[in-house]
Amino acid sequence: MSVEYRVAEQAVMARGVEWDFQPSLERISALMELIGDPQKTFQVIHVAGTNGKTSTARMIEGLLRERNLRVGRYTSPHLTSVRERISVDGEPLSEGRFTEVYRDVAPYLEMIDSKVGRLSFFETLTAMAFAAFADAPVDVAVIETGMGGVWDATNVADGTIAVITPISLDHTDYLGPDVATISKEKAGIIKPGATAVLAQQPLPAAEVLMRRVADVGGVVAREGLEFGVLHRELAMGGQMLQLKGLKGVYEEVFLPLYGAHQAGNAASALAAVEALTGGDDPLGNEVVRQAFAQVTSPGRLEVVRRGPTVVLDAAHNPGGMEATVEALTEAFGFTRLVVVVAAMGDKDVNSILELLEPIAEEVVVTRNSSPRSMRPDELGLRAQSIFGPDRVHVAERLDDAIDVAVTLADQGDELGSGVLITGSVVTVGEARILLGAER
Repeated sequence: MSVEYRVAEQAVMARGVEWDFQPSLERISALMELIGDPQKTFQVIHVAGTNGKTSTARMIEGLLRERNLRVGRYTSPHLTSVRERISVDGEPLSEGRFTEVYRDVAPYLEMIDSKVGRLSFFETLTAMAFAAFADAPVDVAVIETGMGGVWDATNVADGTIAVITPISLDHTDYLGPDVATISKEKAGIIKPGATAVLAQQPLPAAEVLMRRVADVGGVVAREGLEFGVLHRELAMGGQMLQLKGLKGVYEEVFLPLYGAHQAGNAASALAAVEALTGGDDPLGNEVVRQAFAQVTSPGRLEVVRRGPTVVLDAAHNPGGMEATVEALTEAFGFTRLVVVVAAMGDKDVNSILELLEPIAEEVVVTRNSSPRSMRPDELGLRAQSIFGPDRVHVAERLDDAIDVAVTLADQGDELGSGVLITGSVVTVGEARILLGAER
């Protein structure tokens, strides 16, 4: 790691933690105007929702690149390096390029800090992403919201296409206490005249989103109606799909990711790219097959070791964990599963543990490096109330927890034993480093 990059990275990090900010577009709007509104120089596909945003964004990126377009992708949070968040041509910014982009915007950050208010960590990275994409230049930017939608820093961009992945309860302190209120926030990325690509939603969410589309005079495409998954079956290393797009049916599409939720994400990604391209012609089977066959989504039911099989999944709320449990049960069929859990204290930890209980033989609770991580002793007490004391193990450190889990899994059939490491994106990112899986 170069000294120059380390200085730039530390300057960004010094702007605070991701979850501590004042909801407002005033600061980021003022900054964008000052640096020439780079977010207006390319087409935008904007992605919001509770779960599946990053995977969907990566699939959209793959389809666009297979059509020979230059693509920028902005996602969050990161697993191991902040550079992961800003990608051009499918690759994170290099250390040198990240440093250059930060230096380009730094003088303007200071001006906004003094005149409007101190820019946050996420606002700073958002500005850097838009600047990097304009400078590349990219044809299309795939932009994932950080949280919410209405006042999310990314919402200074006007998406031609707005994709809303499944909405459930998360970040309730910021977004509201129920699905309808949360949906109103996320619906804010649907701009006048845009096409809204809506994944399957709970009824309260669907009603709010459809009302927003009507209010802004948008066009709607709904999973299960205008597009969707017609058929899916397990395949070695993933699943084989038949997808109904907005312009045609795509046969024998291999997706190297597990679970019905990833199939749904693929359908949404397909519809988004079809809507962006215009006209009536389908994308073509080979384009879709080639793009999806190359998709990766690190930390999402990612196998990082065999014997026993170790799987990483970043599920950190009940909606995400429900999808993970269903996919894990379907695709792996473990006869003995040991789960390592480290979760943030502000999450619905009890519901997460309750969802894991039927599939886990034993659970090892620990913590990650975040100050928000729940203490292992407290998490252990929560787990004991659900699993019973004999099935719960407490480890103070993640590396020790992984060692304990692998030892416990080794007590079963080698081919049928597995370890799942889950509960937080931070947990999975640190586990990837410990297990040598970072890339």
